[in-house]
This record gives sequence, structure tokens and C-alpha cells, in this order.
Amino acid sequence: MNEVINPGHAAALWVGLHILLMLVLSLQVVRLRSKHKVFLGDEGIPELAQAIRAFGNASEYVPPGLAGLIVLDITNTAPLLVHIGGFLLLAGRITHAIGLSNSVGTSIPRAMGMTLTWCAYVYLIAATLISAVW
Repeated sequence: MNEVINPGHAAALWVGLHILLMLVLSLQVVRLRSKHKVFLGDEGIPELAQAIRAFGNASEYVPPGLAGLIVLDITNTAPLLVHIGGFLLLAGRITHAIGLSNSVGTSIPRAMGMTLTWCAYVYLIAATLISAVW
């Protein structure tokens, strides 16, 4: 068995962790819908609205980031570079979800989460473009 981790293993790790995050956020929405007996929308319940937005926001930002990680894998980028992008994106998404779930307004975790997410995007933009021409 080859002991060297290839980029595909790195991408698989981060894709799996991001899917786990999406599952956790989804289960939070389902739990609150059940608790409040709400089947559509949020019926003005702040904690449900926050959970819905935390899941929705992750649904908007995670897929492009995962696409970047997969492209890095396809272009045989060094696993460390895939791990950097995956870590930045996951750290950003978790931090943002915590901030959004615990506050209706702006919060430090929300701002930090978006900043980390944008850093992941900038990193993945640069890494994928460089891999396209290298």
C-alpha cells in the first residue's frame, strides 16, 4: 500500500468534512422546525430563521469552495495546498455558522467567518488559476 497521501485524499477529507457540516446545519433546522411545529418558512421565530440562514449561507458558499478543492485535486496540486484551502473554508464556514446561529445582528464570529471564507476563496482562485497555467 502506498503511504503517500495524494491530493485526492486531501480533497476527499475536506469534502467529507464540509458535507458533515451541511448535515449538522440541516439537522439543526429540522430540530427547530419540529420543536416549533413549523413546516414551511420560519413563522417569525428568530432562532429558526437563524438556523435556516446558517444552512442557506453555507449552501451558497461551500459548493464553489469544494469545486476549487476538487480542481486542485484534478490538476495534481500538492496535498498541503489542498489542505490549506480546505481548512480555511471549513474554519470560515463553522465560525460564520456559530456567529449566525447565536446572534441576529452582526457579530465578531460572523465577521471572522466571512473573512476566513473570502480568504479561502482568494486562495482557491489563485491556486486554481496558477494550476491552470503551470
